[in-house]
Amino acid sequence: RPLIVRHLTALAAAGIREVVINRAHLGALLTTRLGDGHAFGLHIDWSDEGDHPLGTAEGLRQARVLLGQRPFLLVNGDVYTDYDFQRCRLTAGDLGQIVLVHNPREHPQGDFELRGERIIEPVQAGGARLTYAGVACLDPALLDVGTESDLGSLLRRAALAKRLGGEHHTGAWADVGTPERLQALDEALGGRDLGK
Repeated sequence: RPLIVRHLTALAAAGIREVVINRAHLGALLTTRLGDGHAFGLHIDWSDEGDHPLGTAEGLRQARVLLGQRPFLLVNGDVYTDYDFQRCRLTAGDLGQIVLVHNPREHPQGDFELRGERIIEPVQAGGARLTYAGVACLDPALLDVGTESDLGSLLRRAALAKRLGGEHHTGAWADVGTPERLQALDEALGGRDLGK
């Protein structure tokens, strides 16, 4: 199955009914394939970024009118995971709750330090970083804490303000942001679909 179909199926199983998808280059192919989401038990709204994708925070800002004022679940389209989307919850007063994984070979330095259920920024002496999994529950107010175009910078600002929670997912996860990593995942799965 295409990764996005796997995500949509998992989101529907988690009880989510409304989805916003950012689309950019060749985005019309997604619309043709997925339509309005009815086949998945969902309603899909499309946020069009044009032929040149916006930064991760800019794409969210553009989609904000579709996302509304309540916290929302963010799932990157280029990750494979068996994470249970129902688990991601925002603690009162926080701007985000992010999911972290062990550092993959292609990103050994990681992104954030997790202590208990809190993201620590800056990293403490001797602290170990984990990698952001591309899954988060976010308050739309996070998009107002800075003007940066990338989500990582806004998350760091929230962590500095002690308003960012996190959890460590130890199940299946892979970043398939390149054709080589997608092929490696296909080979590793050997035709299976983990988490089913």
